[in-house]
Formats: sequence, structure tokens, C-alpha cells
Amino acid sequence: MQTRALGNSNLLITPVGVGAWAMGGGGWAFAWGPQDDKDSIAAIHAAVEKGVNWIDTAAVYGLGHSEETVGKALKSIPKPYVFTKCERIWGADRKIAKSLKRDSILRECEASLRRLDIDVIDLYQIHWPEPDEDVDEGWTTMAELKAAGKVRHIGVSNFNVAQMERAQKIAPITSLQPPYSMLVRGVESEILPFCRQHNIGVISYSPMRNGLLSGGMTKERAANFAEDDFRRNLPDFQEPKLSKNLELVEHLRAIGTRHGRTPGEVAIAWVLANPAVTGAIVGMRDASQVDGVAGAAEFRLSPEELSALQRALEAA
Repeated sequence: MQTRALGNSNLLITPVGVGAWAMGGGGWAFAWGPQDDKDSIAAIHAAVEKGVNWIDTAAVYGLGHSEETVGKALKSIPKPYVFTKCERIWGADRKIAKSLKRDSILRECEASLRRLDIDVIDLYQIHWPEPDEDVDEGWTTMAELKAAGKVRHIGVSNFNVAQMERAQKIAPITSLQPPYSMLVRGVESEILPFCRQHNIGVISYSPMRNGLLSGGMTKERAANFAEDDFRRNLPDFQEPKLSKNLELVEHLRAIGTRHGRTPGEVAIAWVLANPAVTGAIVGMRDASQVDGVAGAAEFRLSPEELSALQRALEAA
């Protein structure tokens, strides 16, 4: 599988990486419903066997559980790059809070290293720029962790241009992790051009819009999400948007069928066609899903297919 340099780092990453959000399991504020750890580990192993060389997780996913699961998966495979995040914290009441204070980030880093059972984090990211007034303190601490050898590279997630400009004055940003898909395109006008101009790598999350563009979503499935599946409350999974979004999936399916690809692979390939994007984070909940998405790393849409999809988006 080909690789691409991630921003200013020496990390050469495959175009798709394993997203471990759903691997956090159920029972927390942004869960995807119940998840079997054995399935999660099998998905990671299958992806690495296919050549995928990075995993993206976060401390808050499952309130530490995703990191623990990733750590277990790493014990029996050649180690891929491990990316994780700080800033979202929680207490005994399991309520999620926000902190970019130095002491908090230092504690969070040690906790992530312990849960992942690794000596150094390949890419450590600020999950959200919140509270905004503490962004400078948080980014200064991230640079401190890099200088101390706790993390190899530092990045941001969900930052706007102004916040990245502030951070850049303190220390270079290796990467940005924004939401980007055919249905979520707010970063196209300013954020992606800024990253390209300043050699900031981009690893987009939710390229299939939380599974909506995977080809496996139906109205029935959306209506029967688990009670703790956060997607129940997303407008894209509710009418009138749901029907229009599923119509878009049929355009993806038609293109994919010509190439022996899934709708999800077409959706991911659309994201990767943007020259500012280095890689896409792809959620995988079991080994069977790997074949349906990993191929997007090599699949390329033609200019005619990209134009056809643009027309479909404009008509939606």
C-alpha cells in the first residue's frame, strides 16, 4: 500500500487508517452502541494485515476503553503508528469535561501511554480547541511533551484557521484532524487551503459520515439504532435528510459497481481526491468490514466520476 508524508513529520502513512471511536463500546455520551472487544481487535489485526499502518483513537472514546482495546491489539502484531488525543476528560460520574491546562494534559498523556501500553505516542493531538482561551497553554504543553520524548509529533483536531495561526506561533503543527466527507464540507473554503499552504497534514475523520455512506445503512437500521448510539440524534440520519442521503449512496454504488468497489470505498476515495488530504480515518468494527473500506487506499476516481458526484451533491 502506498504511503504519504504527514505534514512536516517523518511519518509515512497509508491513505486510510483505522478509526477506533466505535471501539470504545457503549455506555458513554458519544457511543456507537455496544461493541465486542474481540471484534475490535480482529478488525485492527485484519487492517494491519492488509497494509494499513496507523490507528487513530482518543482517550475519551469509551472513557479510556478504546485505548485499552488498541493496546491489547498491538501486543500480537507489527506495531503500526498510534495516534491519540487529549483535552476531553472525565471523572467518577463519567461526565465529559474540557481542559487544556498544562497539568491536565501531562496527566492525560501518561494515562494514554499506560492504557495503550506503549513508550511513546507517534502523534498526539488536541481533540477540541476548548476552552478557546486555553489553546495557547495547551499547545505549549504539547510542544513540551514532544521535547521530552513522550510523543513524536503533535497535531490538532477541529481547529479553525485562527486557532491554527495562534498555535503555529508557539510550535509547528504536524497535522489537523477535521470532519470531512461528501456531506460535511465546511473545511473546503479556508481550512484545507491553509493546511496545504503551511504543510500541515490532514487526516479527515468520518469520511463515510459515521457509516451513512458505507452502503450498509438503511432506513430500518437507522430507526433501530441502540439507545446509546449517538447517531440517533444526528439530522443526517433523520428525515427528510436521510432519504436524500441514501439516494446519494446509490450514486456511489453505481460508480463502485463498475470498479468492483463498495459505496464506502467510493466515498473515501472522494475525500482522498482532495490534494490537501493526507489520509482518511475509517471506522472498522469487525474484520469483515476491512475488505469493504481498505481498498479505498488504492482506488482513484476519474475526473468524470468526480464531476458526476458533484452534480449529485448539488441536486441533493
